[in-house]
Amino acid sequence: MARQLHFLGLAIALFAGISSVAPLAVTWNVTCTYSQFVAQRAPTCCVSLSSFYNDTIVNWPKCSCGCQNNITRPGSCVEGNSPYLASVVNEPGKSSMAPLVQCTPHMCPIRVHWHVKLNYREYWRVKITVTNWNYRMNYSQWNLVVQHPNFDKVTTIFSFNYKSLNPYGVINDTGMLWGIKHYNDLLMVAGADGNVQSELLFRKDPSSFTFEKGWAFPRRIYFNGGLGSDAVLMASYVVTIEGSADV
Repeated sequence: MARQLHFLGLAIALFAGISSVAPLAVTWNVTCTYSQFVAQRAPTCCVSLSSFYNDTIVNWPKCSCGCQNNITRPGSCVEGNSPYLASVVNEPGKSSMAPLVQCTPHMCPIRVHWHVKLNYREYWRVKITVTNWNYRMNYSQWNLVVQHPNFDKVTTIFSFNYKSLNPYGVINDTGMLWGIKHYNDLLMVAGADGNVQSELLFRKDPSSFTFEKGWAFPRRIYFNGGLGSDAVLMASYVVTIEGSADV
């Protein structure tokens, strides 16, 4: 993002012992670049991957959004099956906006799970589940942006709204997903109702489609504008199940 800054002032010069005052104008051209890591050092969500052709579920690295430490930060998380859960969530004196997440290895408030579900002759199918692990926050009008090379041939989105994004002009590999009004546009607090899910049907492109080397997994995922996943996670999945994706 480019911006032009202008400065107007007065310049005082001394020439031959006589001072004079003249208008002065200075212009700078400044280019600003958005940085996810400067804006928010911890990711907004964690991402997990799985597939029908392997039992392995690859999760986001440990301590991605923070680490469990009830010694120096007591009450920063709570176990989902704790008998004291209700009293902790509604503890007097606690701000309703202060995050209280379920205790997990990654400590992220949101998990996005991408599951390669089915393989047909001409199509393949993915299930996306977004789970809220924050006991004190609903996410109204949430959105998800996913980058995958087969979005140029997505045919059906079953339970989410969808819009194609073309940040690079002719390259159509990014889609925005969000909830259907009065149905699943509100992601409830952590618990039995704290998730939304949908399935996506893609038409295969014979020139590029493959289940090898993690091709079927997203390149990047953003939740509410914040980065949650990139190729690092996909690469870890490939390493974990190398040699088992032959279908």
